[in-house]
Parts: sequence; C-alpha cells; structure tokens
Amino acid sequence: MSVPTATPLRFAALGDSLTAGIGDPVDGDGWRGWAALLGGALGAAEGAEEEWFRNFAVSGALTRDVEERQTPEALEFAPDIASVVVGVNDTLRCAFDIQDLAPRLDRVCAALAARGTVLLTACLPDPGAMLGLPAPLARPLARRQRALNAVVHALAARYDTVHLHMADTAWVADRSLWSADRLHPGERGHRMIAARFHASLAGHGFALGAPPALDPDRPPPTRGESLRWLATSGTGWVARRCRDLLPELMRLAGDEVAHWARGTSARLDLRADHALSGALAQLAAPRER
Repeated sequence: MSVPTATPLRFAALGDSLTAGIGDPVDGDGWRGWAALLGGALGAAEGAEEEWFRNFAVSGALTRDVEERQTPEALEFAPDIASVVVGVNDTLRCAFDIQDLAPRLDRVCAALAARGTVLLTACLPDPGAMLGLPAPLARPLARRQRALNAVVHALAARYDTVHLHMADTAWVADRSLWSADRLHPGERGHRMIAARFHASLAGHGFALGAPPALDPDRPPPTRGESLRWLATSGTGWVARRCRDLLPELMRLAGDEVAHWARGTSARLDLRADHALSGALAQLAAPRER
C-alpha cells in the first residue's frame, strides 16, 4: 500500500445508502453519515472539505451502479483514498448472482487502485439476522451475505485495502449503533465507522486531522420515534423492497423448508459454496490486459 504524504487528502466515497448517510440525519431533509464525518477529518482546512471530499454513494445502489456510474465520476475526481462499500442491496434482489457481482467489484477496485488510490472496504452484517427474520427467510440471505463478505475479503487482500469488520458479533449486537430500521447505522454507528476507518488510516501512516467525535449530537430515537418511522418512511422502504425481493424470498424459503423436511438442507449450502467457489476462481484468474 502506497501512503500519500501530502495533505489534505482527496477522498471519494462510493456505495449505497450506508455510505450516503441514511440513519444520520442533519437539519432539514439531508443525511450526513460516516463518509462525511471521515471526509472532514482527512486533513482539509476548515471550510474546504467540499474541495477534497465527494460522496458519490446513492441510496439503493447496486454493485452494477457503482461500477457503471460512480466509478467513472470518482476517477475524474482523482482521489487519494476511496471507499467501496456496497453489495447488501444486491443480496436483497431476486437477480443476486455472486459470480456476476465479484468481477464487477474487482473492476471497480482495479480501476481505482491503478491510479494509486488507497481503498477502504468493509464486510457487512447479515440483513436477515439484523431484522430478526425466521429461519426459512433468514438462511438464504445469510448465505448470500457470507458469499458477498468472502468476495470482499478476497479483494481486500488482493488490493491491500484498509478493511473494517462490520459483521463482527459485538458490532451487530449493539443496538445503540443502529437506526430504527435495523439495517442502517444511527448517528452513533456512523460515528463509530468513521472513527474506526480514521484509526486504521492513521495506523497505516497517514497524516490526518483530529478523529471524528464518538459522542452523538442528538439523543438516540425514542421507541415512539422509531415506531413512527416504521409506520411512515419504513413502510415505503419495505414496500419497495418487497416488490422485488418478496417473490424470490418466498421461493427461497419454500426451498429451505422442503429441503429441511427431506433432510437435504446441506445441498443448499453446497450449491451456495459452489457458486462462491466459481466467483473466487474468477478473482484468482489473471486479468486480461
């Protein structure tokens, strides 16, 4: 990993709603999030952050969107550091295909690394576990998330990224880090992510500004506020996801129950392992020049 010595550092954030800042509201209708918090701590002079930080992440983005839309814009920005944290939306779609996702992520990382950009990556928690779904619904999502995280780990090793383990049990179990929807971090969670990346970058020899504060500006949402969110914005979010995911998830759950009844559940694990092996084999193959 080459470490830029000049400050401030140009930081580009690529990804989906987690990087866009959902769960960390600011005054008005906007969001801040961990990437903006980290961007303000990478050595830019006060008032000059916009010149040195760009957040290209979009809520709902898939890996394909990051490759085709966000990466070209990020390359034009010529960042010293770029975060690539994406994939959960892919696991929540009926068209999930780890053998398509893996080379897309590889191309994103390769394009940024080729110009000397240092990459930030993260493995992410299983959405089924976060939502507390029943086993027949949760297991298919868990397989998908394990496959995604395995690919991200392989790419983190390949590109010597600054990597954050957000799938750790302690991180997932601390509900104070998560927003009402149980899928996005709350303000405290976003601050924790920013602080962990900041510490890791400092450990790699980067000259940085002061780390992001861990104490939140706002109190955590009350139970009533969480229920109101679930009854308004949360309902819309679930409805949008269900139009795409629910038919496929019901099919996956049906397969899960049928295999459990026949005592052949291991076949589903083997099928997922085979698809993952194929994806990792693609990453191990030499790239065409």
